[in-house]
Amino acid sequence: MTETAVLRQRTPQRPGEPAPPGPKGVLGGLLRTARPRQWVKNVLVVAAPAAAGELFSVPALSRLALVFVLFTACASAVYLVNDARDADADRAHPVKRHRPVAAGQVPVPLAYAVGGLLGVLAPLVAAWLCPPSVAGLLAAYLAMQLAYCVTLKHVLVVDLAVVTTGFLMRAMIGGLALGIPLSRWFLITTGFGALFMVAAKRYSEAVQMAGRAGATRALLTEYTTGYLRFVWQLAAGVAVLGYCLWAMEEGGVPHTSVLPWRQLSMVAFVLAVLRYAVFADRGTAGEPEDVVLRDRALALIGLVWVAMYALAVANW
Repeated sequence: MTETAVLRQRTPQRPGEPAPPGPKGVLGGLLRTARPRQWVKNVLVVAAPAAAGELFSVPALSRLALVFVLFTACASAVYLVNDARDADADRAHPVKRHRPVAAGQVPVPLAYAVGGLLGVLAPLVAAWLCPPSVAGLLAAYLAMQLAYCVTLKHVLVVDLAVVTTGFLMRAMIGGLALGIPLSRWFLITTGFGALFMVAAKRYSEAVQMAGRAGATRALLTEYTTGYLRFVWQLAAGVAVLGYCLWAMEEGGVPHTSVLPWRQLSMVAFVLAVLRYAVFADRGTAGEPEDVVLRDRALALIGLVWVAMYALAVANW
């Protein structure tokens, strides 16, 4: 070993200088950038098949599992491209600077490359193994989300519409994959339910970051808490109305079940919305999955609703 090599080995790392990431560190950083915690949102792909009672068959479950993976790949592609694009800005943020791309754990070109690869492969696999409408919806989702990363997230009101549409696409794609007609009431309830949670999240951010809202999301400085409160209240009302009309319409079909479970499920649905609204009103409705999992009462109401709807679908 040369003297120069020995000196390099003994030279201490400069304070604050990040260590070069190894292969495992890069892979772990890519996984973190893909936001595994957010993948739970993609469970919405089973919404339409579950509502139609066509969920419990091996072919349906296999197709839905594939669609879940493909949608997750598309969402991960968007996260990777977004973090690569915002790396410089994230380094100046007290929290976002710890993201793998901003922290230097994942090189920016690699994040772009992996994101682009996932974004190309997912629609191609969908076009090969799924109906054409599934591939088309995935491509539309990617285009919309990339446009959101570049410019739409800075456009007032449009940002709310884009995030809401992303949730609605998740709920639609399962029905498209299995060839299930999508009820207009299903679309209204799902769309406005998603808008309710998105607006409640923005409202909570605005309340918690009052006076320094631009530190986390620049567009928050353009919204007022009064406007965001109006949006989530309006959306909650329309979602409840849509669900009730949906349940009453479907409940009009002759059935042999012991109780009208579909109509009774309206009670659980309304209670769930009212319970979620408590956190929205307090300004603590951040991530929807965190609200549901941390509040036992809301989780219990959700389980009751699932049980009632399952009994209605099974016609028990």
